[in-house]
Amino acid sequence: MSGGAPGNGDAQASSDLAVKLRRLFDIVRRPNEPPMSNQAAVEKIKDKTGVAISATYLWQLRNGSRTNPTVQHVRALAKFFGVPTAYLVDNESDHKIEAQLGLLVNLRDSGVRDLAARASGLTPEALRGVAAMIDAARKMEHLPPIAQISGEV
Repeated sequence: MSGGAPGNGDAQASSDLAVKLRRLFDIVRRPNEPPMSNQAAVEKIKDKTGVAISATYLWQLRNGSRTNPTVQHVRALAKFFGVPTAYLVDNESDHKIEAQLGLLVNLRDSGVRDLAARASGLTPEALRGVAAMIDAARKMEHLPPIAQISGEV
């Protein structure tokens, strides 16, 4: 890969990275707040990781016009978003990470957050009972079942 215009293989990798970055930016945005600007993001990345990235460079990564980010930049972005570095560079979708990101999206919904807070401290048996009730409610609402994210419950 080069830092310039993408070739065929580079375009796909760049597109995958851009899609993942846009998804991560959507996930970290709090409800009722505007999307985080590139400038705000690079300041937070610098504060959290010590790695400087320009707002323009981040914009290019997010829109897919820039390819071949440095390892240092990929690691900083991964650390900032709390995902493994491999998630940003691997073309194969990591289903466990995608499931966890989906959970984060759902937790932005205050009703889901309230339900999760109420479940805190319950025994594993009680949690299994709550999960069974939610599964039954989803079935009544004609919603698809939810895949289990962890090996617990």
